[in-house]
Amino acid sequence: MKFNRRQFLGQVGAGSLAIGAVSMLPRSAHAADTVDLAALLKPGPLGDNTMGDPKAPITVVEYMSLTCSHCKHFHDTTWKPFKEKYIDTGKVHFILRDFPLDPLATAAIMLAHSAPNNNFFPMVDLLFDQQEKWAFVENPVPALLELSKQVGFTQETFELTLKNQALLDGVNAVKDRGANEFGVNSTPTFFINGARHPGALSIEEMDKLLAG
Repeated sequence: MKFNRRQFLGQVGAGSLAIGAVSMLPRSAHAADTVDLAALLKPGPLGDNTMGDPKAPITVVEYMSLTCSHCKHFHDTTWKPFKEKYIDTGKVHFILRDFPLDPLATAAIMLAHSAPNNNFFPMVDLLFDQQEKWAFVENPVPALLELSKQVGFTQETFELTLKNQALLDGVNAVKDRGANEFGVNSTPTFFINGARHPGALSIEEMDKLLAG
């Protein structure tokens, strides 16, 4: 589902949001367990946020939503050992992509994209670490603002980010392409050299998949 600016700001501003753990988007009729890697690695309109050596033998792409409890579970349990073992050692090139499940997740990822001093990944870490303080509260916007100030936002830049139509359109484009071209229909979904693996993979599961 896409949101225009009026719908988006209205729903986020009201603080009354339906936040789910997984999406219920229909699987593409052309989706396969393995997608074309060259097509998958083509960046969207916002570019890609990456970690690791682009020349690494394995590329892992994750589609995630910042309000998704399963995505947080992966972040809390698997992300650190996965990063230390595979990204930091040059074995994996990692790409993180937007797949927001609701307007609040859309707001959060827009803020991550606009984080001062290119702090996209630190902002994502902060939002997952503090997810219960902003994603599941009655008034999420003030909570998001307070967290955003920790990475350098002011109230003015916070509001300008959430009113940025081009940024909103870019987030929607990445999500739509993930669903329609690559068969993403839940979060998190990982692609390991083009092979799709949905779910909050454990480090043991990652080890087996990356060894294969």
